[in-house]
Amino acid sequence: MNEAGKALEIKVDNKLAYEIRIEESYRFLSEILQSLDMQNRKFMILTDRNVGKLYAEQVEKALRPIAKSVAVYPFPAGEKSKNLDTVKDCYEQLILHGFDRKDILIALGGGVVGDLTGFVASTYLRGIRFVQVPTTLLAMVDSSIGGKTGVDFNDYKNMVGAFYQPKLVYINLAALKTLPANQYYSGMGEIIKHGLIKDCNYYTWIKEHTAQIKAKDYTTLAKMIYRSCRIKKEVVEEDPKEAGVRALLNFGHTIGHSVEKLKNFTLLHGECVSIGMAAAAYISLQRGDITEGQYKDLLQTLQAFEQPITVQGLDVEAVLEATKLDKKMDAGQIKFILLKEIGEGIIDTTVSEKEIREAIQSVMIEER
Repeated sequence: MNEAGKALEIKVDNKLAYEIRIEESYRFLSEILQSLDMQNRKFMILTDRNVGKLYAEQVEKALRPIAKSVAVYPFPAGEKSKNLDTVKDCYEQLILHGFDRKDILIALGGGVVGDLTGFVASTYLRGIRFVQVPTTLLAMVDSSIGGKTGVDFNDYKNMVGAFYQPKLVYINLAALKTLPANQYYSGMGEIIKHGLIKDCNYYTWIKEHTAQIKAKDYTTLAKMIYRSCRIKKEVVEEDPKEAGVRALLNFGHTIGHSVEKLKNFTLLHGECVSIGMAAAAYISLQRGDITEGQYKDLLQTLQAFEQPITVQGLDVEAVLEATKLDKKMDAGQIKFILLKEIGEGIIDTTVSEKEIREAIQSVMIEER
């Protein structure tokens, strides 16, 4: 069965919060929004300038039949725009266009756009509705789902934010056609993570379908995105505000975020997560929870999707110190996500500084 056209329901506190729809165009967007009582309202599409050139006109055209008006506000692309200054600019645009509490924001883009738009929506007039329309693989399977919103503050990633749920996540598989190769493969880091922490069979399926995934076969992509979204749905429904099990989704992120910051965001988020997963898997190997063969297979799988498993140009101690500034610290102890086995992630607060240092060293290449 082709998963395109199927819907996944996301519940919060046992009540339907929104659906994830996987489609092959923007054709059904207005119909779904109308069913959510979003007709005859003002819409503003927040996007970055790269995505805006490709898809803003298509989405605007899809909205016009039901909209009172449609405005587009594109801001500069990249992590450098994910800050309170851009939020302030968005507020100003909303005020100038006379947006009230019943009007709607559309987040058209990748994780930066989605996180920032969600934060703007959560705070403008104490909260207005917004819709996630992710255009990157990473955003489709990860950042658009679960209601985490936020921006960076003084280079500290996602330090300011709120939990605020969208009214819909609308995935258009066709957007993956125009995605640069490095951005596409960056999303595979998060997808592989889903299999490693929650579903060994899915991890095996990903490896068995490497050729189809790399060829962007629509049927395979729809199955993969649906399965990853389902895994994230199950985790966020159980723990909507990251009080417990949702922390499993941070596998690879503790060291990954440190690398991302210290490399001054010159590496993509998924690439940094890949490096972080390689480091975390090293700790699991040293603890005897995964075998040498499983560890090497994990590294080879990441490399098969063109993801880095090493980094150079960084100081081990600097990376270690950066992990201690992670916002997921718990009473001064790092919440580390490890693999108990392939397909089962665990939250561990006993990882020592020595283990973290050795894990960082395992992914470091010295510059010559």
